[in-house]
Amino acid sequence: MTTRMVPISEAAFLNPRYSASNVNGCNTVAFLPMAGLSERGFIASAEERSISEVSQGYTYFEEGDVLLAKITPCLENGKAAVVQNLSHRIGFGSTEFHVLRPREGVDARFLFYMIWNPLFRHEASRNMTGSAGQKRVPTDFLTRFKIPLPPLPEQRRIATILDKADAIRRKREEGIRLTEELLRSTFLGMFGDPATNPNEWPIRVMREVVKETQYGTAEKSNSDGTGIPVLRMNNITYGGEIDLTDMKWCEIKDADLKQLTVKRGDLLFNRTNSPELVGKTAVWDRDEPYAYAGYLFRVRFDEKVVLPDYVSAFLNSAYGKKMLFARAKPSNNMSNFSAGEFCRIELPVPEIGLQRRFAKAVVEVKRLKVKRQTGLKDAADLFGSLVQRAFRGEL
Repeated sequence: MTTRMVPISEAAFLNPRYSASNVNGCNTVAFLPMAGLSERGFIASAEERSISEVSQGYTYFEEGDVLLAKITPCLENGKAAVVQNLSHRIGFGSTEFHVLRPREGVDARFLFYMIWNPLFRHEASRNMTGSAGQKRVPTDFLTRFKIPLPPLPEQRRIATILDKADAIRRKREEGIRLTEELLRSTFLGMFGDPATNPNEWPIRVMREVVKETQYGTAEKSNSDGTGIPVLRMNNITYGGEIDLTDMKWCEIKDADLKQLTVKRGDLLFNRTNSPELVGKTAVWDRDEPYAYAGYLFRVRFDEKVVLPDYVSAFLNSAYGKKMLFARAKPSNNMSNFSAGEFCRIELPVPEIGLQRRFAKAVVEVKRLKVKRQTGLKDAADLFGSLVQRAFRGEL
């Protein structure tokens, strides 16, 4: 079975023009902003707009086309999709899309996988033109970049294999999402919504249960592993997790180590960030010595009264996020939340035995999540391997 290497322009029409005759009397059409295109390879959300509003100055596409983000960092992050299930046969979207319309004998899903893989994205990013922050993949790159193109039945076979592998990966992702939802549901089930405090837990001001707060180090961090690892803003997720995938290090004097390192059970609070992210909170659940940067402060509690897992879940609840956003102090597109302001937060305080039960549930949910993350990594590795083999014409 022969697999030819052909330029993308021989497999697809590039950025086909819009003609009013394509509308067929439609008054409204789907409109896709860049934010509506998922990095996971599908259209996440589209809007309805009048044809007169979007027919000039936007990118035109049809059902069955392949969309590819051409601007950095959207391309590198994987914003691409096959156009499916439009409310009308045609649509319009961001001017930062390339449109690839499969030619006769080319399967849209196969074409999508050929441009939705690290090898293509790497080469495309290397050939971007424009100024920093506004670099784009030129159409010329698509006219000459070559992809494998087997006969149509083979394309469909390969696309089906990749669809199945991607479905497994997405199920693993959904499993992790459900695990995270389980913890939120457990919190609400045990303590009730803190917005209404239906169990009428006594309200304590945070300073009454806090034993110690401490701002982080101002020492400059490095990427060469000198010193000890230092936790920064990005190491606390919006959902209240510790993420150590991107680390830096810093050198701290021995005399300051005890003060500027975390220990198991410390609550870490992101005191300076953009308005929607300030107040990110997580509990340090490891024994290794890590420093923490000045954009964070750590909190230690009187654990006879409150446990850090409970406080973290409270602050990460929908009510907690809204409260933190409202109380943060704006400053030059950033928001700040001091340790003093933290200590003025009002906190419903359930009985300590119930908090201990919740803390045990947190441990079990984290174990389940680690197990599911391992499964996701295996599924992602398999999918990535299959995509690269397909790209090289080996699948």
